[in-house]
Amino acid sequence: MFKSLLFLLISLSSVSMIHAEEKFLGNLSSNPFAKNSTANKYGTYGSEFSSTSINNKYGKYGSDYSDNSVNNPYASNAPKLYDSQGNYRGKLSSNKYDPESISNPYGRYGSKYSSESINNKFGAGNPYKTDSPNNPYGKGWKIISDDD
Repeated sequence: MFKSLLFLLISLSSVSMIHAEEKFLGNLSSNPFAKNSTANKYGTYGSEFSSTSINNKYGKYGSDYSDNSVNNPYASNAPKLYDSQGNYRGKLSSNKYDPESISNPYGRYGSKYSSESINNKFGAGNPYKTDSPNNPYGKGWKIISDDD
């Protein structure tokens, strides 16, 4: 009885550790009028006061010290970006050393020469693409955080 109860507790704790909660943090977009845009300073995801905004420098996602923040240059659990087709587009991170960071100039998602990079104005970062974060009239890319 004791062994089966112990096994059940270990199994349940392992499952909860594997399944992290995903949290929508808005759309990375330069469109200041889009409802979910991080550029909309009056919206939930663009306000500097919102707990779910990457622009809140005292919040979990905008602080210089949080491991879930886009502004922490050493963060390892920064939010992830997905385009309108659901394709992964890297981590929204200021970490220049993370291979998946959009700030890594040598990485797949940060190089200005990579077609998958937001920094390539002829690739994924093309300002004329409807879902490009660089399109001032576009929808942008989804920002998803895997909260612990």
